[in-house]
Amino acid sequence: MADVERKSETITKETDELQVLKGLVDDLYHFRDHYFETHSVEDAGRKQNDVTEEMNKTLQRLEEKEAAFRHSAHFLLLRGRCLNVGADFNPVAEECLSRAVKLDPSLVEGWNTLGEVYWKKGDLEAAKTCFTGALQQEKNKVSLRSLSMVLRQVQPRGGNDDHTKRILESVDLARQAVQLDVKDGTSWYILGNAYISMFFSSGQKPQISQLALSAYAQAEKVDPTASSNPDLHFNRATLFQYEEMFSSALAGYSRAAILNPEWGDPLEREKQLVDYLERVTDLIENKGKVKARRLRTMLSSLSLSALGPCASPQFRSPSGRTGSLEPQCFSALKQGTNSGVATMGKVVFSLAPEGRMAFTFGMVDSEETCCVVMVYNTADSWGALIGDSVVIPEPHVKRHSVSHKDKTFDIRSIRVDSPLHLIINGKKQTVKSQIVASVSYKPQN
Repeated sequence: MADVERKSETITKETDELQVLKGLVDDLYHFRDHYFETHSVEDAGRKQNDVTEEMNKTLQRLEEKEAAFRHSAHFLLLRGRCLNVGADFNPVAEECLSRAVKLDPSLVEGWNTLGEVYWKKGDLEAAKTCFTGALQQEKNKVSLRSLSMVLRQVQPRGGNDDHTKRILESVDLARQAVQLDVKDGTSWYILGNAYISMFFSSGQKPQISQLALSAYAQAEKVDPTASSNPDLHFNRATLFQYEEMFSSALAGYSRAAILNPEWGDPLEREKQLVDYLERVTDLIENKGKVKARRLRTMLSSLSLSALGPCASPQFRSPSGRTGSLEPQCFSALKQGTNSGVATMGKVVFSLAPEGRMAFTFGMVDSEETCCVVMVYNTADSWGALIGDSVVIPEPHVKRHSVSHKDKTFDIRSIRVDSPLHLIINGKKQTVKSQIVASVSYKPQN
């Protein structure tokens, strides 16, 4: 009886000690995730070093107990979690966590953390196996949202159909994670990322774009730390840029760069977009820098015959309307979609995408007014050449008043969601001119 009591006391003591150690590791993660609650954004450049320092302190405390818990699955999990707190792959973390789940295959947190380690290592199949294994033990939000991320990154084996199926499954898993805990900002953030993938893989429907933006907004609403997540600001800015919400895109890139100064992509994107807006503004003002005599010669050949199929009563517009379109100059166009009309002009400049999402060209109409046109989903081989006659059926006109830092831009543009909507030199564009947009965003913290 006394032996049983002593054994019980020993187990209780070990459990208590492990709980203390777990508290230390939890505190480490709280320090990382809530860093900007106790530090200003000016300290962002120190965050990684500060987290590493805290990790080393926690690791030292764990190592003091290593002799007693060397063969404990829960201790190995804690050590693995501690080593995995940084952004980079840690081979010792992999070793600890592999041993932990081998000793206790029911350790859900062990499988999830090991899956995250494999993700950082770039072994997506191993990560997928871990998250799937954890879900077999217990349905939980971490496994669901992590598997959602992995499915979007694993290379599809069955072409576009397989890719679309994976994206839809990814969205469903992220939704399930949110349903398990509607107060978890990370789950909302990952759902937003899943919606972005769905947006670009399923016809870029505006309602899906809104779902992504709503998920990001909900992440910030329920979790104060979400507003300090540079990845959220970067990914949302990517979507803002595609939607031509340029001020919001620039603010997002700028915020991401401030929150993670060591990450170069946000600054590069911010600079690219500012340079793009400056260049477009200059080219519009100077009508592509085409000399006046050449411009008059170009416009002299612009006639109603350029309307091509748009002049036919059987013409079917991108909106689905059937009937001929009335030609109108830029000055007569209203903001939004101009139903029943077409605008046309001569191309005076063009800009290849160069990492941006739209092929951009400027065209001058018969009144010698210059307007910029942003065409999306273009194949690499497609383009509009200087001197081409371009007709845009039912043009969608936008006005961009952009203010960012010490820069201001005021640009009137026409958005075209596919080159298939254009008539160039009297001809419709072939299917080969279009390719579905693919943009780069960051899938995980």
